[in-house]
Amino acid sequence: MARYIGPKSRISRRFGEAIFGADKVLSKRNFPPGQHGNDRRRKQSEYGMQLAEKQKAKYTYGVLERQFRNLFDKAAKADGITGENLLQLLESRLDNVVYRLGIAPTRAAARQMVSHKHITVDGQVVNIPSYQVKPGQIVAVREKAKSLEVIEAALAGFNHSKYPWLEWDENTKSGKFLHKPERADIPENIKEQLIVELYSKQ
Repeated sequence: MARYIGPKSRISRRFGEAIFGADKVLSKRNFPPGQHGNDRRRKQSEYGMQLAEKQKAKYTYGVLERQFRNLFDKAAKADGITGENLLQLLESRLDNVVYRLGIAPTRAAARQMVSHKHITVDGQVVNIPSYQVKPGQIVAVREKAKSLEVIEAALAGFNHSKYPWLEWDENTKSGKFLHKPERADIPENIKEQLIVELYSKQ
């Protein structure tokens, strides 16, 4: 499965946010990359803002264009607010749930854990990062992977109460996906309505 493997600090600088997690470069260079990055920023067009918001969401969740568009179409057909539905679908991805449970330090690391068959869903190994976790399902670390140093380090001191739609069991190293998250509980700084407006023009 294709994924973005380019320079991550450039992306973080473009949006002025730590898209891929803590990024020290932002404290030193909090301006866009490139020769004119430190010049006064030009006013962005409406389309530019909408496109930038879509790009930010894609980079944040590690999803490429075709997959993102498919999720949007699914969100548009579902009941409720399209933008909120889209974020809920992104949050329900297995790699994201693994990240939210604190099993991995970043979404990229979570994606790798899933691909390397370290994660189970309801007791069955699932190695598809885009797998949609459903309410009531149990996401766990595979027995032989529980002693992996990267997992132990990620879980050390992790605050699981940050995400009320997930329930963590420290003894079994597993988490239950209780329900889809409310928009107010999703911490990502994404203006999903701009994404809806962008796709509505296409």
